[in-house]
Amino acid sequence: MTTEPGILLERCMEELHFPLTSLQLSSFQTLLAELNKWNGKVNLTSLRKDDQVVLKHFVDSLLLLSIVAPQGRLLDIGSGGGFPAIPLKIVLQSLDVVSVDAVGKKILFQRHVARLLELKAFHAVHARVEDLPAGYRGRFDWVVSRAFSDLPTFASFGLPYLGRLGSMIAMKGKRGAEEAKDAEAQLSQLGVRIDSCIRMQLPLSGDERCLVVMRKAGC
Repeated sequence: MTTEPGILLERCMEELHFPLTSLQLSSFQTLLAELNKWNGKVNLTSLRKDDQVVLKHFVDSLLLLSIVAPQGRLLDIGSGGGFPAIPLKIVLQSLDVVSVDAVGKKILFQRHVARLLELKAFHAVHARVEDLPAGYRGRFDWVVSRAFSDLPTFASFGLPYLGRLGSMIAMKGKRGAEEAKDAEAQLSQLGVRIDSCIRMQLPLSGDERCLVVMRKAGC
């Protein structure tokens, strides 16, 4: 990936101390090209400029590399066009990813990209999260979501699928820590506790992010 978006992605990930390989950069180039192609027919994202897609979809998704380990099982709730699920899978090939969205065309796009990039152990599921098969319950090390809902709603949907020692991670903006504090009582009623609020900044733009990490109470 040697075009300007590729250089941008490469520099951002080096700044975050997660440098990408040439193969990974090539995969992101393919993802960007397919996203642009499909966006003409299906509204996958409101972002149309390549640099904005790289920064606010690719790099933003990869902030989770500070928490998610290379191996394990991850559930992405309300993944839309595949964020953060697809970028994480490109970088963490051994991660078993289930990506769920209720919009069929967005899931078709994810499956198309997964075939192009030959992503193994990547499952794009067209469903509402509450309708997932019973076999998914209690199976995931990480349940993640980006702008899916408020914290109590996300926790109530994600909790049934979380393993005993797993983490739910809500990807929030600069007010994430405040939102977490305000939601503590409701989360406690659900049997969920706030483990940490990790403040981060997107490279170059300086946009603030907060990864709100939640766990089952007592774990």
